[in-house]
Amino acid sequence: MSAELIDGKAVAAEIDQRAGQAGAELSKALGRAPCLAVVLIGDDPASDVYVRSKVKRTEAAGMTSIEIRRPADVSQAEVVEIVRGLNSDSGVDGILVQMPLPGHIDSNAVISAIDPDKDVDGLTEVSAGRLLLGKPGLRPCTPAGCVLLAERAMGSLSGKSVVVIGRSILVGKPAALLFLEQNATVTIAHSRTHDLAALTRTADIVVAAVGRPQMVRGDWIKPGACVLDVGINRVDAPERGEGRTRLVGDVAFDEAVAHAGWITPVPGGIGPMTIAMLLRNTVLAAAARAGLDRPAGL
Repeated sequence: MSAELIDGKAVAAEIDQRAGQAGAELSKALGRAPCLAVVLIGDDPASDVYVRSKVKRTEAAGMTSIEIRRPADVSQAEVVEIVRGLNSDSGVDGILVQMPLPGHIDSNAVISAIDPDKDVDGLTEVSAGRLLLGKPGLRPCTPAGCVLLAERAMGSLSGKSVVVIGRSILVGKPAALLFLEQNATVTIAHSRTHDLAALTRTADIVVAAVGRPQMVRGDWIKPGACVLDVGINRVDAPERGEGRTRLVGDVAFDEAVAHAGWITPVPGGIGPMTIAMLLRNTVLAAAARAGLDRPAGL
């Protein structure tokens, strides 16, 4: 068998369109378009590309984008002050601080400064608590995108067994909770899990978010399973010429595609969904802050 590719780009484009339509309707009540503010510290090339993509897609969806850049040597106090200023700006609905931050800045201190009602990345303690308790709130974008793609592929996730490989606060832990919300049975695996391959073979859905290139081998995959590869790793590609590289996921794609029922490619799978869910969160935040109902279609 050969797995069906899950086209994250196509689904993300659909979510972008829905967010844009909902935002346009919402702007009639707000008197302005929903607004996302992105803070970028330093000149990391990957972060720069990612932020430009966020800004481009935010504006393409008809929303307002604010981009705040500061050099890498900016003080932590100034970054926190920037966040607090955005908190108090009634025209800003969502705040995203691009990670990673320079080493001298405590990421936790900056994240903690974000107003939870504008926390479109779902990273504050309040957002995490709302997720854990099942209360309404903004959910982390990448894990939410994983759940949506799994639903698109498999339909109802109720009763499905899920193995999440990775326990980070960015993906692993929130992904587990989001799949639990869908009545799946979830196991979180990590570097100290005994016989990880055997455990993974039991899963109807595998979420690979460990940050190790091609660690999950094809024979780890249960026949017909849904494989969601969150990893983005740059590795040498001598076949493309000296010094050339290519992107691979945490799953050995060429092996896994022969076992899985559905699989996300890298790139083009989970990555586009992260920004799509960010746009959705911005619209949801704008509606909630205005005391309005959740927009239809989101």
